[in-house]
Amino acid sequence: MAPPAEVLAVRGLSKTFPGVRALDDVDLTLHPGEVHALIGENGAGKSTLIKLLTGVYRPDAGDITFQGRKVSFATPLEAQKAGISTIYQEVNLIPLLSVARNLFLGREPRNRFGMLDVTRMNREAEEVLGTYGVRVDVRQPLRTLGVGAQQMVALARAVATDARIVVMDEPTSSLEPREVETLFSVIRRLRDAGIAVVYVSHRLDELYAMCSTVTVLRDGRRVHHGPLADLDRLALVSTMLGRDLGDVREEGATKFSGDHQAADTRPVLQAEGLTVPHKLHDVSLSIRPGEVVGLGGLLGSGRTETAKAVSGALARSSGRITVAGVPLRGGSTPAAIRAGISLLPEDRKSEGIVPGLSVRENIALAALPRLSRFGLVSEARVDSIVDTFVERLRIKASSPHQKVGELSGGNQQKVLLARWLAMNPKVLLLDEPTRGIDVGAKAEVQKLVDELAADGLGVLLISSDLEELIEGSDRVVVLKDGAVVGELTGDDVTEDKLMRTIAGGGDPAHDAAKEAATDG
Repeated sequence: MAPPAEVLAVRGLSKTFPGVRALDDVDLTLHPGEVHALIGENGAGKSTLIKLLTGVYRPDAGDITFQGRKVSFATPLEAQKAGISTIYQEVNLIPLLSVARNLFLGREPRNRFGMLDVTRMNREAEEVLGTYGVRVDVRQPLRTLGVGAQQMVALARAVATDARIVVMDEPTSSLEPREVETLFSVIRRLRDAGIAVVYVSHRLDELYAMCSTVTVLRDGRRVHHGPLADLDRLALVSTMLGRDLGDVREEGATKFSGDHQAADTRPVLQAEGLTVPHKLHDVSLSIRPGEVVGLGGLLGSGRTETAKAVSGALARSSGRITVAGVPLRGGSTPAAIRAGISLLPEDRKSEGIVPGLSVRENIALAALPRLSRFGLVSEARVDSIVDTFVERLRIKASSPHQKVGELSGGNQQKVLLARWLAMNPKVLLLDEPTRGIDVGAKAEVQKLVDELAADGLGVLLISSDLEELIEGSDRVVVLKDGAVVGELTGDDVTEDKLMRTIAGGGDPAHDAAKEAATDG
């Protein structure tokens, strides 16, 4: 029996932004009733591809054929009217409008005089949302609903627009287990009705439960396409991360300068039972002085959220943190800094550097309160600290007064490191410290991390680079779906064992899950 005709065919799609090849010659096909997994790590090109399909961006090269004709959507609304609906991870509705108005936005029911039929709209909204397990007062503003309920409203709206393709971008990130089951039942209904679903998620259980086909992107290129049943979880993870299973080293990795020797066996940081609704579930870890603990897992596993919860940048609903044996009082960032916790964020441009300020001002920023007396800052003390760290970290700038926005990515990263080291921290949390910097600067930052650990600092290292994570860490705590699923120590810190832990240690439920997805 011949397969059904393609509802979507993408050929040679490419998109370049200044200095970045975001998508490079990508192909994608969708068939009616297909649930298609689109996966890849951060920067792989998933978001760019979705935005090209839905009219947010225009491609530089390539063609998009939708329902047998070539298309080029100028706006997301145009794509939606044609039959491509998107449910984004962040709800993109209007909080101040009522639930019903959001559900019917742009297609409100009218009476015979052309006026908005509010009674009918509210009645139909209650009926539609009831099928999704959402029973609320549809007359209330959308913002009065929880995030999960808002996501279900967005889902109901997307499905109700006579879509032929529904794109779901991390749709379960804000949903409770009951809501996830409702979502899955909706996806099965869409599949059985011949609607194609593009499912973007890093939760492997969800992919194997719901998807029949998978496309893997890496560094803007398509690196795999085919039936998901043909890849077990370990093979899928290795494809995403770009590691050849045949080349994975079974022996323990060589550290930058040998294993870091913890001067004290007592933890400098002890985090227990950290929980953030929809993000972290009972995460515990410890770091000793002079130790580098790696945090492994796929994008979306909870790595960044763990660092932010420890540093007070993300409010936690429960959990306990102690620093050098002293309980951390309060969950704020200032409290964490005072206790000796410093975070180098993943996005240094929006969460770290102040590009319009000088190198000197950026380094001194966090330390200003303790460099002042009676509200007056000691310029001599600022100069002394800045000079010390510019020399120690080998920051390359024309002078300390050069704007930090004019420096290379590697030197910007060093300025951020200098800022937090000037606070004399006990624990340093590094989230992707070498992302976006050149090879030479990367090696310098890695060496510096090694030196900091040798000086007795406790370090938490987050990296999507498996080699960097393994070579730079004494232990690796592995996260999956916001929970700790394993810890590797000593000779077990290898690429093979790390990937197997990320994948879930083999694949015993793979065939059963695929059969369930097929049978619906």
